[in-house]
Amino acid sequence: MLTSTLPTHVDIAIVGGGPVGALLALRLAQAGHQALVLEARRDTSADPRALALSYASREALTRVGLWDETALAATAIAKVHVSQAGSLGRAELDAAELELPALGYVVGYDRLAALALERLAASSARIALGSPVTAIRRLARFAELAIGGEDRPRTLTCRLVVLADGGKLVGTLGDVVQTVKPYRQHAVLATVTPVKPHQHIAYERFADDGPLALLPRGDDFTLVWTQTPEQAEARLALSDREFLDEVGARFAGRVAGFSAVGARASFPLALKTLDRVVGRRLALIGNAAQTLHPVAGQGLNLGLRDAATLADVLGAVPPAQVGEDATLTRYARLRRKDAGVVTAFTDSLIGIFDSPNPLLKHARSLALLGLDQAAPLRRGFAQRMVYGAR
Repeated sequence: MLTSTLPTHVDIAIVGGGPVGALLALRLAQAGHQALVLEARRDTSADPRALALSYASREALTRVGLWDETALAATAIAKVHVSQAGSLGRAELDAAELELPALGYVVGYDRLAALALERLAASSARIALGSPVTAIRRLARFAELAIGGEDRPRTLTCRLVVLADGGKLVGTLGDVVQTVKPYRQHAVLATVTPVKPHQHIAYERFADDGPLALLPRGDDFTLVWTQTPEQAEARLALSDREFLDEVGARFAGRVAGFSAVGARASFPLALKTLDRVVGRRLALIGNAAQTLHPVAGQGLNLGLRDAATLADVLGAVPPAQVGEDATLTRYARLRRKDAGVVTAFTDSLIGIFDSPNPLLKHARSLALLGLDQAAPLRRGFAQRMVYGAR
């Protein structure tokens, strides 16, 4: 429910009302915990990003009413085609092999963010809009949050504070250290219309000048093209026809071609990780815990698993123990393997496919062929993409 008057104390304060924070808040409400979401925004804004949500993420969102295929205009991914430009190597992951209706779904970030705010406002979970958290002070028995906004600054205490966004607050935590690895790359985003129907196939294409992903969305594809900053600027300056020719050349032999392109945008990429995801009276989930390269489409899926795991842990203890070290240590232990494996895998893909060395290119081609031919290996890889490392 929306709240305009902030309480002076809650058991759990969640900073960030995006999909990850909303999932946690709604799960905690189901478990009977007293939680409050503090969201700096008052509403959502247009966002060009498309999300590739795994089937497991859809199930997690459905559990709390955060899945509505009509409102989200969700497009199913039946297959994922992975290939390398200039070689025969390719692999195809198929939902039918896992006996699932889809490997995942493509939705717009802005649609999911809007649905998250709508569901929070209509639920028993409490959310305060226009309430940016400007500082956090943590003591042995409680945390104190400084909250800005349109009126006078306010303070709120809680047994546990959960950071669910990737804002500046992470840099103010003395017992948690963030490491930033700049990729010196930008993601170029655009909507492209294929000449032939996409048949619910997503494509991951590793070209010599950067990986490209095509995500089926409605009748179109959302293109995510990783480029150097200079290349990204040049791609944005191309005419529509020149841009489509460039994209078509990199998907030659895989996609028949493209007939139209929408507005283009780009944003810088970096890997952000933490030395630990818990601190005194503190837990970090989603983008606050890790920000990944979009190459494998795992960032939000990983964040939603953070939220679901933390909800399980907190739901198993009484309110007085939600911020205790033993509770937070259990959450950190349960997330260590999944977060570590997925982060390392995503980061390694950039290094593995970044070199144009002919010998490495040949080895990559053989690896893709081997993955495609070995059914148990292929199914295991697909399961990791859907469910994470368990």
